[in-house]
Amino acid sequence: MNDFPRWKSVLVIVVLALGVLYGVPNLFVQQPAVQVVANRGATVDEALKERVQGELEKRKIAFDAIELTAGHLLVRLPVGASEEQTKAVEDLKQSLGDQYTVAPNLASTVPGWMRAIGAREMPKGLDLQGGVHFLMEVDDKEVIEKQYQRYADDIRSVLRDKNIRYQSVGRGPQGLVVQLRSAEDRDAALSAIRIGVPDLSVSNGAQVGEAYTLNGSVKPEKIREIALNTVRQNQATLANRINALGVAEPLIQQQGDSRIAVELPGVQDTAEAKKILGATATLEYHAVDENANALEAAKGGIVPPDDKLYYRRELGPGGQKVPVLLKKKIIVSGDEMVDASSAPDPQTGTPAVSVSLNAVGGRKMLEFTSQNVGKPMAVVYIERTPETKIVDGKEVRSTKVTEEVISVANIRGVFSNKFSTTGLGSNKEASDLALMLRSGSLAAPVDIVEERVIGPSLGADNIKKGVFAVLIGLGAVLVFMALYYWVFGLIADIALFFNLVLLLAIMSAIGVTLTMPGIAGIVLTLGMAIDANVLICERVREELRNGSTPLASIRAGYDKAWATILDANVTHLLAALALMTLGSGAIRGFGVTLFIGILTSMFTSVTVTHAITSFVHGGRKLKGLSIGSGYSNAGAA
Repeated sequence: MNDFPRWKSVLVIVVLALGVLYGVPNLFVQQPAVQVVANRGATVDEALKERVQGELEKRKIAFDAIELTAGHLLVRLPVGASEEQTKAVEDLKQSLGDQYTVAPNLASTVPGWMRAIGAREMPKGLDLQGGVHFLMEVDDKEVIEKQYQRYADDIRSVLRDKNIRYQSVGRGPQGLVVQLRSAEDRDAALSAIRIGVPDLSVSNGAQVGEAYTLNGSVKPEKIREIALNTVRQNQATLANRINALGVAEPLIQQQGDSRIAVELPGVQDTAEAKKILGATATLEYHAVDENANALEAAKGGIVPPDDKLYYRRELGPGGQKVPVLLKKKIIVSGDEMVDASSAPDPQTGTPAVSVSLNAVGGRKMLEFTSQNVGKPMAVVYIERTPETKIVDGKEVRSTKVTEEVISVANIRGVFSNKFSTTGLGSNKEASDLALMLRSGSLAAPVDIVEERVIGPSLGADNIKKGVFAVLIGLGAVLVFMALYYWVFGLIADIALFFNLVLLLAIMSAIGVTLTMPGIAGIVLTLGMAIDANVLICERVREELRNGSTPLASIRAGYDKAWATILDANVTHLLAALALMTLGSGAIRGFGVTLFIGILTSMFTSVTVTHAITSFVHGGRKLKGLSIGSGYSNAGAA
C-alpha cells in the first residue's frame, strides 16, 4: 500500500509547479537597450519619445520598441545588436545633450504577466555580464573640518546664552581655540562648553598676552563615528546616483574604514559612471545682504568681506544671470537635516521639498527666524561633480562645483525644525533632491583609486563556460545514478533536475545576483544533493538484505536515512551561513547559493523522491525492487 500522505503529494506538486514557473524566466534572453533619464530641469514625456524615435529613424538604427515609463525612457533593440546599441548611445548623447543621461542597458524579455507575479530572470554579476568596477576612497577630512566649524558656532551660541564674554572662537592647529578676557570667564566657559558641546574634549590652554585660552578637540570616539557615518551616507548617496545609470543589480559595499567598492554590471561608459558616482548635492540656507547692491558687486568685482556673490538659477530679462549677495555664514546646511520629502507647495502648487532639521539645526533656524521675520532668506543648491581633463597628455582630475540660488523668499513667521523649500524646476528635481538629502547630504568627496572594465564578450564567455560546467556536472551525476541504482537512480535524477529548477527559481525570486562563484556553488550543490539519495538507496538495500518486503524496505530506508541526512546538511548549512554573514563579494555570493542549494536538496532528495517512489511502487504487490545489480528480485512480496 502507499503510505505517503496525500497532502504531501499535493505539496510536492505545488512546489514543483511554482519552481518551474519562477525558474522559466531564466530561459528568456535579455535584449540590448538604451535607457534615457532626465537630468535636472528636463522631463521624460511623449515629446521626448517622438524626438528619440525620429533620431533613431534618421540614423537608420533598427529598434523593436520605445517604452515610456515613470522616470525614464527605454529603447529596445534587436537581440544581438551590440554594435547598434553602442551607436545608438553615442548618437542620442549628441542629440539630447546634457539635459539627459543616456546609458546602455539590458531589457528583460520575460512576459509582463510573469513579471507582475514576481517571476523574473536572475540578475547577472559583473563577471558574467561585463561592466565596470570602482574602488572609491572617502575623504573625511573635509567632513571633520566642517564639523569643527559647526562646533565653533555651537561654542559661540553657548557662550552667548551663558553671558560669558569672549574675544574669539577659531580654528587652531590641533582643534578649536577659544580666547577669553579673564580667568573667571575661562573657567565658566570651560564648564559651559563641556555641558553644551559634549563631543569636544576641552582643556585650559596657554595664556596669549592678556587673553586666556581654551583648547578644544573632537573626541576620538566621535571622530570614528563621523568617519563611519560618512562612509555609510556615501553608500546611500551612491546607490541613489546609480539609479540614473539604469543598473539593475549594482554592488555597493564598504571595504575597510574609508573605502567603498562599486560594481556596475552592464555599464561600459566609465566616464559617465564616474560623473554620476562622484556628484554630490546639498542645500545651504543663507541670509540675504539687503544693504549691498548685488549688480554693482557683480560688475565691479567688489564684494563685502562678509558676503559671497551667487547667481539665481532662473535667468533674468534678456537671458542674463541674476546676481545675489548672501552672507557667508551658513544658517543651516544639509548635514543638519534628518528628513526630507517632496510635495507640492500647498499655497502655490509649485514643486517643493519639506525639510526636517535635527535639534542643533532647529535651534539655529529658530534663532535666525526670530530675529529676521519679514527679511529675505536664500536657499543655495550646491552640486559637486568630478571631471577628468587631458592636460599636456596627462589625465588631470578635478571637481566641478555648481552653486545656484534656487529660492529667495521673505520669512513669513518664526519656525525651527520643519519648513519647506521652493524654487525647484520640476517635481522630479524635488523628488531627487529630497532623496539625496535623506540618503546623506553630508557625503564627503570621493576619489576613485582603482577602476576596471570587463567587456561583455568576456562575460558571455564566462556564461558559456559556467553553463558547460553545470551541464557536465549534472550529466555525470545523472549517468552514474541511473547505471548504479537503476529505477531508484532515475527517480533520484528527476529529483536532482527539479533541485536545479527550484534553486534557480528561489534565487531569481529573491533577486540573488548570479556570479561565477555562484555557478561554482550550484555545481557543488548538485554534487552534494545526490549524497542523500545514495544514503536512502543504501538503506533500502540493507533492509532488503535483512529480508524485509520491498514496501517495508522503502519505508524503513527513508525513515532511517533521514537522521543522517539531517545531521550532514545542518553542518553544511552552518558553514554556508558563516560564508553569508561573515564574507563579502564573491565569498558571500558563493555562501548564498550554497545555503539555498542545501535547503532545496533536502526537500527534493527526501520528499520529492519519496513521493515519486510511492507513486511508482505504491498500490501493488512487489516481488522486488529495481535498485541496482543483485537487488531487482530481493525481498519477499
